[in-house]
Amino acid sequence: MNRYEVGKMVKSMAGHDDSKVYVIIKSDDEYVYLSDGDLKTIDNPKKKKKRHVQIINQIDDELLKIIAENKNFNNEAIKHAIKKYKQKMS
Repeated sequence: MNRYEVGKMVKSMAGHDDSKVYVIIKSDDEYVYLSDGDLKTIDNPKKKKKRHVQIINQIDDELLKIIAENKNFNNEAIKHAIKKYKQKMS
């Protein structure tokens, strides 16, 4: 399994967005491309070096299903997944 798998949540560990939660929408050798579904959308993702994020070993079940079925992977689904994660952690 890819450590930087699409759909996994990460927490930013550096920069002005320190501690912000994102969902990985794409990755390459050096970078991950992140979305929060709000300011950083799927169409305009945040590009961040892999060493500047901490993997949250959790993928939202609904988000995983959407990705697996290749449908409706959109900003609303990402916002909903992040909101659920934050509620679970508080």
